[in-house]
Amino acid sequence: MTFRELNQRFLAPAAQSLMIFGIIALCQPWIQFLHRYGLTLIIVGLVSFMITSKIAPEPEIIEDIEEDVI
Repeated sequence: MTFRELNQRFLAPAAQSLMIFGIIALCQPWIQFLHRYGLTLIIVGLVSFMITSKIAPEPEIIEDIEEDVI
């Protein structure tokens, strides 16, 4: 598995999940620790998503299919 595949499969979705978890942590009133660091989680997720979104996916290999002309 190359780094680009690893990025597309795990790192970019993890960054998105971290942003969503930060929003949930910021909006919940029960656990003070999560409420305190909710904005930090959102910012870390945003920065990591910005970095991982700049890495282009691997180009697809298109095989030429030769068609027989009758």
